[in-house]
Amino acid sequence: MTNSVLCLLGVGLTLLARQYVAENSRFWIGFNGVSELSALLYVAAIVVVLTQPVDRATVWLVLGFAVAMRSMTIFAEPFSSSDIYRYVWDGIVQHAHVNPYRYVPGNAALTFLRAPHQEVFDNINRRNYARTIYPPVAQMIYYCVTLFSPTVQAMKVAMFGFECVTVGALLALLRRMGRCREEVLLYAWCPLLVWEIGGGGHIDAAVMAFVALALLFRHRGQTVWVGVFLACAVLAKFYPLVLFPALYQRRDWKMPVVLVAMSAATYAMYSSVGKLVFGFAGGYAKEEGIETGTRYFLLELAQSVHGLRNLPVWVYVVFCAGVMGGIAWWAWKKATVEVCNVLVFPTHDGETVMNGPPAVVVNGTPEFVSVAMGLAFALMLLFSPHYPWYIVWLIPFLVLVPNLPLLAYLMAFFYLFTTPLADGTIPKMFLVNKILYGVVALGWVVTLVLRRLPMGRWFVSAERRACESYTSIRNS
Repeated sequence: MTNSVLCLLGVGLTLLARQYVAENSRFWIGFNGVSELSALLYVAAIVVVLTQPVDRATVWLVLGFAVAMRSMTIFAEPFSSSDIYRYVWDGIVQHAHVNPYRYVPGNAALTFLRAPHQEVFDNINRRNYARTIYPPVAQMIYYCVTLFSPTVQAMKVAMFGFECVTVGALLALLRRMGRCREEVLLYAWCPLLVWEIGGGGHIDAAVMAFVALALLFRHRGQTVWVGVFLACAVLAKFYPLVLFPALYQRRDWKMPVVLVAMSAATYAMYSSVGKLVFGFAGGYAKEEGIETGTRYFLLELAQSVHGLRNLPVWVYVVFCAGVMGGIAWWAWKKATVEVCNVLVFPTHDGETVMNGPPAVVVNGTPEFVSVAMGLAFALMLLFSPHYPWYIVWLIPFLVLVPNLPLLAYLMAFFYLFTTPLADGTIPKMFLVNKILYGVVALGWVVTLVLRRLPMGRWFVSAERRACESYTSIRNS
């Protein structure tokens, strides 16, 4: 029955992924209609996989439909975002032995590259005034992909490859945590990924892969590899740096040394342009309202209160630093606790116990994973991004630490930013964020209530029964 229901839900999500592409050329139910139905089916699939018994075929069913959903979008032309054209262009420029940070794409010095790649050039956003903003590891990925084919489709296939790495790392983590591997559905079937990675081909797919690998090797206690993959994540997009306090182990010097060394080495490879190696970062901060404070919803909300209209940006920055610093201190205190991580896997012979690296385990989830999720989620809530692909890196944490507030945030963001409200104007974006943050707050309230009601206890026990049923069937 579980597999039959999941098949129906998987077919529905696959057809909706196809409809997402079709909506670009012919309106039927609109992007918001597709996103709404996709979110509902996705949540239904989560409930099924967390509460119902599964067998050895379930995980293959989950992975098969995940590939089918992405096949609907991966070979279509990107239309919700044009960032991928910049990725391809940066790779093309590097193959011409030109530093990608040196010129804007519209510079006359790069005219010789336009004719062979005219379609790519014509679709680059900010091509006449913005240098590339992407850090060195991202540039290396662009170089490697365009070495095989300087096309958008090749870049999207590469991002799908990174998604496969993420799924593999999550499956390994779920196994080590004693959880059902079918729970990888929370990542594999997420419609936000089908749209933004399968459709848009965003570099965030690489970020998720590196973060998942860093978490896996942190669980294994291999600190050098933690430093390597955290550095790769940070040097693909900067924001995973907030995970450092969660991934750091007390008295470990290898991980931070590797992180600093890789950062210095990769930037040195592109240092021939001097300060230009930081690209369009400064211009982006001005363009997106990061400097003026118009980007931050919580600041705008505070300024809407009588008497706080002139609240300066620096006060909000100090508040954010305090929040993130508090979570980081919590992570630091947890890192000082040397408790042996004992993983118990039920088998037909009794219990098999695996001793892992020092870590704290709460309800089967290592403490550092929960702290990492808290840091990542807090950053997004404080930063209040305006683009859906900025939040996709939270989805692996939803798999490892399933919780209603994070699920509500992801699905509400996914839906709201496909509605006419998300037109970019300040009043409507403020309204969108009021709804979004209200939904997250409601998710916290519902979570607290469920923990005190018999229904909530039933849900947890049902999830445990599903895992035990799966283990029993697999071993037999």
